[in-house]
Amino acid sequence: MTTAITYQEPELVARLRQKEETAFRYLYDHYAAALNGVILQIIPDQALASDILQEVFLNIWRRIETYDSSKGRLFTWMLNIARNAAIDMTRSKAYQNSQKNRELDSNVDTNADNSTISQIDHIGLSKVIGQLKEEHRVLIDLAYLKGYTHDEIATLLQIPLGTVKTRIRAALLQLRKIVT
Repeated sequence: MTTAITYQEPELVARLRQKEETAFRYLYDHYAAALNGVILQIIPDQALASDILQEVFLNIWRRIETYDSSKGRLFTWMLNIARNAAIDMTRSKAYQNSQKNRELDSNVDTNADNSTISQIDHIGLSKVIGQLKEEHRVLIDLAYLKGYTHDEIATLLQIPLGTVKTRIRAALLQLRKIVT
């Protein structure tokens, strides 16, 4: 009978910084599914999301020394790496060209099976987000579900960047009140 190894976050970080493979396997086993889910929200292509996930874990392995526990939890740090990697992929020319060159049938099938809307409905977020004002709902969708930057949202909606930031902050405060 084998006992499962568990780590407290500080110990896990210390072992990762020592480049211990068992700690890295533990990290992958416990966080890969969550990080993959974040990537899939931005890039609804499982094969591409898996490739990005592998790159994310390589980046975590290489950059673990840059993690600062005083700025947040390890999971939050990894989540930001995953989200940024997925967003970077959507901005790459290769990805944009591949999206333009997909056949219509594959676009329809992929979007029907893996749409953000169905994922949101699955976990109940659409009901919560639906309680927001329309102007807030649109911004949350663009920023957090579709991965747009504040600058891109300002350009897309043709509103000042400061207004975008203010409304997103207000939306997040409103969401906090709804959820708690």
